[in-house]
Amino acid sequence: MDHAYSDEEGIFLVKLARQAVDEYVLDNSKPIPPDDAPPKLWQKSGVFVTLNLLEDKHVRLRGCIGRPYPTQPLIEATIDSAVDAAVHDYRFRPMSPAELDQVIVDLSVLTPPQKLEYSSPENLLNLVQIGRDGLIASSGTMRGLLLPQVPVQYGWDVRTFLEHTCNKAGLPQDLWKNPEVEFMSFQAEIFGETTPRKGIVRNPEHPRC
Repeated sequence: MDHAYSDEEGIFLVKLARQAVDEYVLDNSKPIPPDDAPPKLWQKSGVFVTLNLLEDKHVRLRGCIGRPYPTQPLIEATIDSAVDAAVHDYRFRPMSPAELDQVIVDLSVLTPPQKLEYSSPENLLNLVQIGRDGLIASSGTMRGLLLPQVPVQYGWDVRTFLEHTCNKAGLPQDLWKNPEVEFMSFQAEIFGETTPRKGIVRNPEHPRC
């Protein structure tokens, strides 16, 4: 996909997400969006903030929450998502101050999700591209999302990606074949730290435990 955001804008967002995590964990406060923020960052956009704990040369997930739809200005959604990833991810206890220097901050800016239209499960397999697409699976009130980088990190093929997206929604993994399950796809521009507080780059690579 073409880059909608410059490296400088990505660096700005990651630094802001890091600031939000630090300030909330230490002082229970959120930063105010800076006056010098690039104008584009005030446009509405979906975003996810991912926090990974660095252990030796590998990482493990410590929190990941975001806003999949463009309902907030990107700069505000980044702050809120960073705070939520640090203290409101139900899978983890709230982050402690002692963890802050071991955490790597990643940020994914999302395109608006689009419903996938297909006539058969086999057709769905051909619509999804690993490394390009993130997925949202939904059925009734059940909904689950996986970012585009997730299947790359775990070496999944498209079928496995669909299965895990169903699992994320609380659905049986083979329910991706059921036409009543709706899939939406989206793309993301990813920026993140290479090590805690340092080296912000586009598409960082973090070997997982």
